[in-house]
Amino acid sequence: MSGLSPKLPLHPDSLNGYALNQDYREMIKQNFKCLLLTNPGERMMEPDFGVGLLTYMFEMNTSATYGDIIGKIEEQVRIYMPFLRIESINANPVVGADLDPTNSNTMNLKIHYEIMPLGISDIIDIIDKLA
Repeated sequence: MSGLSPKLPLHPDSLNGYALNQDYREMIKQNFKCLLLTNPGERMMEPDFGVGLLTYMFEMNTSATYGDIIGKIEEQVRIYMPFLRIESINANPVVGADLDPTNSNTMNLKIHYEIMPLGISDIIDIIDKLA
């Protein structure tokens, strides 16, 4: 075994049995995604853990909803991943040439962050269907 943590979702690997995260950047990015996707109350012994992006699925596609999402991300990172510095969070509807922005039901979430102890910057880019 020569890794830091298992890669999620688990999948077999001939070298280690299961695929492993090989560096801190990769492991922290996976943990950050788990923080974003975990619903509050879902993690045992940590009822406040998680942004719960899926809980916003049936919310109105408005700037107020995006403001709530951004605020929740900043709060959760401050509590559970204080070694990260959020450089920017862009949350907005995906608008294509044929889409009216008021009718779009897809959210694009792009988070630029720095892992302060390592001096490494990275990006999480999530596109999700709302309602």
